[in-house]
Amino acid sequence: MLRYSLKRALSLLISLAVASLVIFAVIEIAPGDPASFMLGVNAQPDTLAALRTELGLDQSKAERYVSWITGMLRGDFGTSYTYRTPVSQMIADRMWVSLPLALYALALSTAIAFPAGIYAASRRGKVGDLTVMSATQLGVAIPNFWFAMMLVLVFAINLRWFNAGGFSGWDKGLVAGLHSLTLPAIALALPQAAILARVMRSALLDILGEDFMRTARAKGLSRRQALWRHGLRNALIPVLTIIGLQFSFLLAGSIIIEQVFYLPGLGRLVFQSISSRDLIVVESVVMLLVFAVITVNFLVDLAYAAVDPRLRSRT
Repeated sequence: MLRYSLKRALSLLISLAVASLVIFAVIEIAPGDPASFMLGVNAQPDTLAALRTELGLDQSKAERYVSWITGMLRGDFGTSYTYRTPVSQMIADRMWVSLPLALYALALSTAIAFPAGIYAASRRGKVGDLTVMSATQLGVAIPNFWFAMMLVLVFAINLRWFNAGGFSGWDKGLVAGLHSLTLPAIALALPQAAILARVMRSALLDILGEDFMRTARAKGLSRRQALWRHGLRNALIPVLTIIGLQFSFLLAGSIIIEQVFYLPGLGRLVFQSISSRDLIVVESVVMLLVFAVITVNFLVDLAYAAVDPRLRSRT
């Protein structure tokens, strides 16, 4: 297991190094100069040059890349061009919204998908299976931003159970914070739950056709007992893959939902920074999100090896 983990850790480091180069290159070649954007088109050349020097934009791209990487390794993400505050502080403030939102949505998605997928697999071809599959097909087809607006219309405007947007803050208590994140979490969770439920059903049905499941049935276990005792564990590998990918998506891809609900999260920060050409913020936040995605995939690989020891001997 240790050898397997070390190989996966090396792969993680290589992926991060390549990702940092790609992120820096793509963002740096984007048109527009941050200093010109901040001072306007009528800025004097000497004033523009002084600001570029202050921001470090007069350095070569190689120097700026090395400075950016070494700074992140020390925990220094630089200073925002627009707000003139440490990027690390901006990220930390927004992370306390985006990370709980992603975890809340993932918990809801898993809590819905697991029972639905197991129920559908245990009743293959029956009314319950067809009902669950129809519901999941609808969940996959509905765009989450449209669903988010419908949630606002029904539960915020008509019923007034929730606020239409904004975040109350954790200083007002855990209940108040989760209450503010409930509608966004539901908007993110239900489409993901539909995907996860279909994967769970498919994985369980594949397992039910295996020889060891027929042996369990021959020993006297009912279909449901064999599914719970032997099938569920063996069906977890593809499900873990989807859960890992979903968490990465929920953390890095919730920019539209954060816009709909006016949440001060990482997605909204990236959107605002792109609009203002605050490159150092965009680079640092995107790199952090890439790190989160790759780390989650690394943890999923380790979970694979824990669930199925045969994978350790194949590497």
